[in-house]
Amino acid sequence: MSDPLTFVCWRWQPPVGYRSTFGPETVYSLREMVRRHYAPTHRFVCVTDEPELLPGIETVKLWDDFANVPSNIGHGYPSCYRRLKLFAPDAGATFGPRVVSIDLDVVVVGDMSPLFDRHEDFVIWGQSDFKTQAYNGSLWMLRTGTRTKVWTQFNPATSPKIAHQAGARGSDQGWMRYSLGPNEATWTRKDGVYSWRKHIAVAGGRLPPDARVIAWHGKDDPWGYKAQQIPWVKEHYPHVG
Repeated sequence: MSDPLTFVCWRWQPPVGYRSTFGPETVYSLREMVRRHYAPTHRFVCVTDEPELLPGIETVKLWDDFANVPSNIGHGYPSCYRRLKLFAPDAGATFGPRVVSIDLDVVVVGDMSPLFDRHEDFVIWGQSDFKTQAYNGSLWMLRTGTRTKVWTQFNPATSPKIAHQAGARGSDQGWMRYSLGPNEATWTRKDGVYSWRKHIAVAGGRLPPDARVIAWHGKDDPWGYKAQQIPWVKEHYPHVG
């Protein structure tokens, strides 16, 4: 039997002018979707700089490591290098033996068990806006204590530039791609993991019948007014908290 999962989400104050606002309610909404669509026993944890805003949620205080390292794409893009600490050799002491890092701007629409009932040490969503970037940090699973070089070999002064020069785009996802190479296990549309912008919006907005997780990476948010006019989004994205 596989070790139980810990779902880890992330909420910290974004830089002034960032394109999205992730209120505390987005954490409660994600927890509800995980409860609906993942039946096995699990933990749900939010790493946050404002734990006092999340009563009833298990929280871990956000660390300062790599807090001020900008994205290798440029100003205005997400900088998520802090999330690399899940690859630290001792991360399991805090988060347990298996973790799923999941973004707040996803909509879970189907059973997630088949996604995580796998035995690889690391699996990541294999979707990107860039031809040279094979991974997307919206969703990934890790057996803690493995792939530790992602953490131990990261140098905030040089690593983002090295990854960018090698064609690896984005902050944590870019470094994962550079550090681990292109051949890690991935989820794709065949597994039911879709991009709202790249796969669904361009096809008329219809929900694929085999969908499990829809990632809203980009400017649109599933809690936004336009998204909430779409019946399946309104049905599956709960407003709680």
